[in-house]
Amino acid sequence: MQKNKSLKAVSFGEILFDVFEKEKKIGGAPLNLALRAKSLGLDVAMISAIGDDQNGKELKKYIEENGINIQGIITDPNHKTGVVQVFLDERGSATYDITFPSAWDFIKINDEIKNIVQEADIFFFGSLACRNDISKNSLLELLESNPNMFKIFDVNLRSPHYKIEILEKLMKKSDFIKFNDDEILEIASKMGIQSSLLEENIRFIAEKTNTKSICVTRGKHGSILLWEGNFYYNNGYTVKVADTVGAGDSFLAALITKLTNHTEPQFSLDFASAVGAIVASKRGANPKIEKSEIEYFLEKEYK
Repeated sequence: MQKNKSLKAVSFGEILFDVFEKEKKIGGAPLNLALRAKSLGLDVAMISAIGDDQNGKELKKYIEENGINIQGIITDPNHKTGVVQVFLDERGSATYDITFPSAWDFIKINDEIKNIVQEADIFFFGSLACRNDISKNSLLELLESNPNMFKIFDVNLRSPHYKIEILEKLMKKSDFIKFNDDEILEIASKMGIQSSLLEENIRFIAEKTNTKSICVTRGKHGSILLWEGNFYYNNGYTVKVADTVGAGDSFLAALITKLTNHTEPQFSLDFASAVGAIVASKRGANPKIEKSEIEYFLEKEYK
């Protein structure tokens, strides 16, 4: 790929409001990815759907103000903008109650969306948008429409909104898959391997799905990356966790931004791990991050 100044990224899927006990914050994994990728230098478009309501207007305005192409966000007059109730435990780990149906369950392809995807170099997508057939079928069609784009599958298991058969189909259409450690162990076991070793599970998934690049996040214990046949490791950075919402999304956006800019894989992983840790140390999925905050962690690694 070319240097990332000219790379065009598309993110497909849910955009919504995360509602905490006392406040609501803009979120949705594909949108979190898009916002972080944009802040790190990619040219980003969003494909999703909102309702014809106040929440939808607020979302669209915020996304546009943050420099993301909104031409692929359709307005669905029949369904409300997505809302998710977020519950945090004492460690800041989140569980979710995701309203169904929501507008983003009904993403329908139009000419503008087709054109956006035809021009894309990078295509981010997740599994949650496949809980309804309309968005699922749109995603599957778009994944086939541009053979030249780098397709990144952010596995985002939210019970009960997934089926192993759909996950396998999406993995086989991907060039890069990102899991957390619980997700890969659950999926790999259902596909036929019984091992607690992440490397064995990664190799198994890579072989079964013909996906050469896989990354697994391990919370505070860091991450593992399989890239061009080699494993790379980061052992994590210690922070006081405010909440974990969006940390994995920012991690993935940072990792892909670096890797597609031909940055050395180990540094890419370390950079992404720093970004993810910083997000976990702040409230909400999309906090502002200063360059100096990232450098603080990387200086320890590369001094």
